[in-house]
Amino acid sequence: MAKVSPLQFIQQVRTEVGKVHWPTRREVMLTTLMVFIMAALTATFFSLVDLAIRFGLTTIVAGVGG
Repeated sequence: MAKVSPLQFIQQVRTEVGKVHWPTRREVMLTTLMVFIMAALTATFFSLVDLAIRFGLTTIVAGVGG
């Protein structure tokens, strides 16, 4: 790998940063909202699965012991 001076490195970094597509405020807000919605849906789903498994196991154990 070729060695470059610190000044050249900084110039290259500034050039690359200029190529980055920075999201708009609206895009950030929408994607953040989507993350929160998906997290809530996932939490709800796994809570329901947990309740179903608990109910099934309770029914099995009560049936065996009773």
